[in-house]
Amino acid sequence: MEEILPGVLHWTAFHEGIGSTVHSCYVRPAEALVDPMLPDAGLEALEGESPRRILLTNRHHYRHSDHFREAFDCPVLCHEAGLREFDDGTDVEGFSFGDEVAPGIFAREVGIICPEETALHLTDGDGAMAFADAIINYGEIGFVPDNLLGDDPEEIRRGLKEALKRLAENHDFEALLFAHGEPLTTRGRQALRDFATRD
Repeated sequence: MEEILPGVLHWTAFHEGIGSTVHSCYVRPAEALVDPMLPDAGLEALEGESPRRILLTNRHHYRHSDHFREAFDCPVLCHEAGLREFDDGTDVEGFSFGDEVAPGIFAREVGIICPEETALHLTDGDGAMAFADAIINYGEIGFVPDNLLGDDPEEIRRGLKEALKRLAENHDFEALLFAHGEPLTTRGRQALRDFATRD
């Protein structure tokens, strides 16, 4: 676990369900976990911290939320369009795009790849934007493979680029955080704008 930005703790863990390493973070000023997997050191890695909520960037990122909810007695929040995933009785609360889902964190609309695809906009300090599955970063920003983009990958990519361009144009942030890929701690807004406008 590493503090990659002031008050933002980041870590990776292997996700057996998809067979790859994924990324999670804890935003200390907001007391919010984002898409949490258990760190290698377990819950002890968060000793001294006090999470008060768990934020999901989409319905597929529930991950190890049960462990954190039980340990810290905190709710899990997902965009309301994704709540159908939890019809089995899993207790998840809904939010809407534009909501302040935690102190200093706002839910921004991405959509396109799934109705509840959310970018979490961290507004403390220089700001950051945390992404779900819309984009990944393994050496460079990109999209997931075509077989994960639905029936019309070209149209999905076009729609995602429009959504990403709107985020870069309308909001202030310096860093990019990814559920799948390494964070960019500087010049993230420009990197997102460049990616979204690239032919």
